[in-house]
Amino acid sequence: MPDTPPPLARFPATESWAGTGTPVIIDDGEGIIRRASLRAFGIEVHCVSVARFAVFVAETGYVTEAEQIGWSYVFRGLLSRPNEADVLGGYDNAAWWWAIRHAHWQYPSGTNEPAAALDHPVSQISWNDARAFAAWAGGRLPTEMEWEHAARGGLGDRRYPWGDDEPTDDEVHCNIWQGRFPDLNTCTDGYYGTAPVDAFARNPAGIFNSAGNVWEWTADRYRIASLKSKAKARNAQSKRDGERVLKGGSFLCHASYCWRYRIAARTGRAPDTAASHTGFRLARSPDS
Repeated sequence: MPDTPPPLARFPATESWAGTGTPVIIDDGEGIIRRASLRAFGIEVHCVSVARFAVFVAETGYVTEAEQIGWSYVFRGLLSRPNEADVLGGYDNAAWWWAIRHAHWQYPSGTNEPAAALDHPVSQISWNDARAFAAWAGGRLPTEMEWEHAARGGLGDRRYPWGDDEPTDDEVHCNIWQGRFPDLNTCTDGYYGTAPVDAFARNPAGIFNSAGNVWEWTADRYRIASLKSKAKARNAQSKRDGERVLKGGSFLCHASYCWRYRIAARTGRAPDTAASHTGFRLARSPDS
């Protein structure tokens, strides 16, 4: 199994930003443009794969949080044998998510079906798991601003890693949902669940799958920069739970349901949260 890191996309020190002047999901805080000076950095061109995470576990004996907790959330459509799953319950307002006992990175559906092919992104990974892997691998999680800068390829404002062209159910640019969520996925992109970490076209910096495939953890705390009462309540919840920012959307995203595969889109989850569509990639020193 491969245990070497993938190539880096390297970016020089520069002024950059996170957010967009044309927000779609305003309540997520994606419309507040945050500007700052970035130091030079590198980011791995693809997410951490199942194979690479397996090497980490084999060498360290690490036990993920989903394994410790004993269950995790699974997208029900991934279960080819749902009767074999030990379902503990559902998820409020999202019946397509099931809490399933023994779901973790090796068996992400909680059944005897192993993880997807070794070259797919590892999933069922919490923020704490990602940080533990990063420490072992000599890397770190990117900041939200670094992640967006890299997803844009270090170029000017663009909605997606490939530009501004909207993906449709027939025009494939990345691994997202096609059809009618959550009941019908036509799989025009060739995948129902995750795709290989190097699937689809690279962005101008050589990076794969900044849009779709799996959500990617970043180092930053999740906060909405707004004075509205709804934002204040969301920030209070996020602070209480220690939420961290996730970027990029996943194979479950569709414009009719979760239009968060845009570069500026974001969400937040508690650091011990894992799910079928959550993984990560590493940032490093540009000299690595």
